Amino acid sequence: MPELTEKQPADGEGLLTSGCLLLLVLVADAGAALLVAIVLAARGLGRRDAGTGQTATGVPPVDWGPVLGFGALTLLVAVTAVVLLRIGHQVIGTVQLTLCVLLAVYTLGYWP
Repeated sequence: MPELTEKQPADGEGLLTSGCLLLLVLVADAGAALLVAIVLAARGLGRRDAGTGQTATGVPPVDWGPVLGFGALTLLVAVTAVVLLRIGHQVIGTVQLTLCVLLAVYTLGYWP
């Protein structure tokens, strides 16, 4: 009885699948980044309206919102990159790791 071997996808089919996966992951990352930006913008507008008519009595408290928001986004991108690398999508995982490094640098720019 012949052994059933695992069917290998054709080069074109694997390339199409990888391209669609890359597009899907990048769109999901863009959506998460947009969500973080909207939350931080809403917090900024709320803080600006709350301070109207008040005098500054001292140093304002440290705002950890941007650090936590972009830090969570960086962690999400890093986990996605590691998962993609583990399942064998080296190109997509490398793109995610590059995006993770850029987000980490941006996050450290907000560090108080």
